Amino acid sequence: MALSSQIHNVSVFSASKTTENGHGRRIGRMFVKMAASTSEMAAAFEEGQLERPKWSGQTPLSRLVGTLIAFKPLSSVLKLGARQVLISTAEKGNIPWREMTQEILESDVYKELESIQNPSLVYPDYYLNPFHAYDEGNLSWLAAAEAEAATMSMVRRAIPNASTVEEANQIVRGNWLQAIEQHHLQYSGNSMIRDILDIGCSVGVSTRFLADKFPSANVTGLDLSPYFLSVAQFKEKKIGPRKTSIKWMHANAEDTGFPPQSFDLVSISYMFHECPERAIVNVLKEAFRLLRPRGTIVVSDQSPKSKILQEMSPVLFTLLKSTEPFLDEYHLTDLEGRMKEAGFVNVQTSLTDPRHRTSTAMVPC
Repeated sequence: MALSSQIHNVSVFSASKTTENGHGRRIGRMFVKMAASTSEMAAAFEEGQLERPKWSGQTPLSRLVGTLIAFKPLSSVLKLGARQVLISTAEKGNIPWREMTQEILESDVYKELESIQNPSLVYPDYYLNPFHAYDEGNLSWLAAAEAEAATMSMVRRAIPNASTVEEANQIVRGNWLQAIEQHHLQYSGNSMIRDILDIGCSVGVSTRFLADKFPSANVTGLDLSPYFLSVAQFKEKKIGPRKTSIKWMHANAEDTGFPPQSFDLVSISYMFHECPERAIVNVLKEAFRLLRPRGTIVVSDQSPKSKILQEMSPVLFTLLKSTEPFLDEYHLTDLEGRMKEAGFVNVQTSLTDPRHRTSTAMVPC
């Protein structure tokens, strides 16, 4: 899971709020006033003094942690520890991890797989690595069943003083959506956002936020995991009909198969830290190909400059690295530089919560 950044001078924004009850999910529009003062926000979203944490990249500390993780008996213990920390942290934050997981695993979600899965898809080698303490990585029902609870836990960790997950989402997702809207309005003028592609959509959490923010747009969620997509489609059916239904696509983001200039907005959330740099470069090139002139790309993920990440305790960063095989490579990647090399212009990056950054850019005319 990812961790990242925020817009300091914003006091009011529009966000989607998701609540659940025994009858399913209700998604409504909200207009939220942030309670923190400007000075409080500046402190909460402070960047560290380094380009990246000392525990990442090619530093001696990073290499030491890498050596420890490479020792398989210890690696198994670390992964188990990381998983236990994730679940206990979530449940302490009133996120019913086990209950949510059981509800999915005991549902009819398995019936969605046949309509979602592309049997001819060849998975890239890096995707077959273990991720997030799952030996099968993202290619398992357990990973898919736990994904939404893990995402909720990530949001709570990003905004630890929030009283609820909904309040934390109003900041994390609200600032992300506002970064998209502001960049598009500033550089794309009056061009409408008609078609949206959410790359690495997982179980559809970010996809649904995009669909709520842009209700008239055609939204497609794309992911390499047919299990994640099955959960996304299953949950979307429970929500009920939308003005424009979300489409789900099982495909490789490096080569989606869509025609050129098919979209006005391409979003990539919390995915690149799970990719080697070569995949990041290829996905950015594909996003550039897919966007129409004046189209917007938005990338949200961990911020190597986050003060919180840079000051993470040795125990926590060791546990984190044990479940993220490409984290060092991600932290060493010059994301803005790679976006510019792909052809994007007006590249901007800002912290959108204390742990995550959001980078936006445009395809020139």
